[in-house]
Amino acid sequence: MEQQGWFYRFLLWRERKIKEKHFILILSFMVGLLTAAAAILLKNTIHLIQHLLTGNFTDSGANWLYLLYPVVGILLAGLLVRYVVRDDISHGVTKILYAISQRKSRIKPHNIWSSLAASSVTIGFGGSVGAEAPIVLTGAAIGSNLGRLFRMEQKTLMLLVGCGAAGAIAGIFKAPIAGLVFVIEVLLLDLTMTSIMPLLITSVTAATVSYVFTGTDAMFKYLQTDVFEMARIPYVLLLGIFCGLVSLYFTRVMNKVEGIYRRLGDYWKKFLLGGATLSILIFLFPPLYGEGYDTIGSLLNGQYDHLMDASLFYQWNENYWGIVIFLGLILLTKVFASGGTNAGGGCGGIFAPSLYLGCISGFVFAHTSNYFAFTRFLPEKNFALLGMAGVMSAVMHAPLTGVFLIAELTGGYEMFLPLMIVSISAYLTIMMFEPHSLYSMRLAQKGELMTHHKDKAVLTLLDRNSVIEKDFQTVSPEMSLGDVVKVIAKSSRNMFPVVDGKGMLQGVVLLDNIRNIMFRPELYNRFHVAKFMVSAPARIELNMPMEQIMKIFDDTKAWNLPVVDTEGHYIGFMSKSKIFNSYREVLVDNFSED
Repeated sequence: MEQQGWFYRFLLWRERKIKEKHFILILSFMVGLLTAAAAILLKNTIHLIQHLLTGNFTDSGANWLYLLYPVVGILLAGLLVRYVVRDDISHGVTKILYAISQRKSRIKPHNIWSSLAASSVTIGFGGSVGAEAPIVLTGAAIGSNLGRLFRMEQKTLMLLVGCGAAGAIAGIFKAPIAGLVFVIEVLLLDLTMTSIMPLLITSVTAATVSYVFTGTDAMFKYLQTDVFEMARIPYVLLLGIFCGLVSLYFTRVMNKVEGIYRRLGDYWKKFLLGGATLSILIFLFPPLYGEGYDTIGSLLNGQYDHLMDASLFYQWNENYWGIVIFLGLILLTKVFASGGTNAGGGCGGIFAPSLYLGCISGFVFAHTSNYFAFTRFLPEKNFALLGMAGVMSAVMHAPLTGVFLIAELTGGYEMFLPLMIVSISAYLTIMMFEPHSLYSMRLAQKGELMTHHKDKAVLTLLDRNSVIEKDFQTVSPEMSLGDVVKVIAKSSRNMFPVVDGKGMLQGVVLLDNIRNIMFRPELYNRFHVAKFMVSAPARIELNMPMEQIMKIFDDTKAWNLPVVDTEGHYIGFMSKSKIFNSYREVLVDNFSED
């Protein structure tokens, strides 16, 4: 109680002495420090586990422990989540998008540590996923809970969630610009001048802390030995299209794989399938072990002769096409390894897999092209770098993030023009087939995704239940005209839903349609509702997204439409005027400038 009293007095002092906008800057600085510490801890823990487990592996022949380690990793992570955390911590970025989409921005406190623990075990033991999505969720949880601790209101909480995500990206990649751009492109809706400064402070703080403790070198060592020539622009465009198609394959197959695991239902069935898939693939293709950053570093420096070592394919080293076939098989199987890791009980994201696939895609594209005499010489290192930006931009639907992240990760700032070309072409390629990124696809299917389009965002924020009107008097198909007239006398409405004994909506009675007979008592027992009721222009199902509901109103030109559940039971009515009034309230409450 004494501690609570002290903290309460501090909050009162802060409200009197420190302006809100200044205190937000202080909080953003604190978020930067904490997210950087979390990122450094996660990276070092993963590397320590990997070193302890694989430090004595031989480079020639197969290492049979590849069959065991990944299974142990996802088992430990799964048991931690299942019996200690007791909450779903997978798909970190999707969880943040959902928190923002609900305008609650409340992320559970356990996400500050649970994602770190589960992902470090998963990836350290060889899970074929990345640490970035878990650290982004950790950063967002830090921002959300720090804001709640100091009793910040909802708009500030949302900003601090964004600060946490930006700090996590900046801290783990040492890429402050990419952290800021990631939040703008992937997470937040509208960015104002008041929100840019806290995001910048968090990103710069987190990157600076990482520089202090891990050095100022870029995450991947890359030395550009071939100057980019303008004559290679057509090949860069083709690479972008290729990366877009690789991303489309990864996105769609990942959705299919997750669906298969979901249908299994039982945790242990998913673990057995995921563990078996992951261990077999890593045994066949050792570069699938962990994040794959060692493979990226090798390809960026033109050192790929050793990639098939410690695998069953090591005898292909001397064959020009051997490396192409080997890496091509990895392109096809990486999605199954990543999907099996997460669905089998592990914890990780698609950040690292997209970088990994992009680097391999760029290298395979250039290496294959260089075999033919009519193709101009394409620097394989440069195209491996460009491929990283292409696949990341397409998978995340975030071309600016792809450009700035790869430039900051590698120090390849001289490649800005081709980075932009390949990112845009890859992004446009996948947009022709998939309107949403892998992160947002699940929310979009439920109609819970916030977008940068303000009208759509407001519609998403509207609570469907709040615009359902339930004061309509119901009638049954067997009721006589006389009984209906009695109902009309008690109602202020001119529309009456017809509901049978099981609660199913059969149609509607319109006052205008019976006005010419309702004042003739001699007809009261001759006409029944089933004879003069009509079908509704359309029905709204309770789980429909608001954007789809508004489209139905526009298509039917109706002002009132009945609402039913998925089985057709009557619930109430929605009116266009009620939706418009709620729309204005949400717009004022959530999108008015401070």
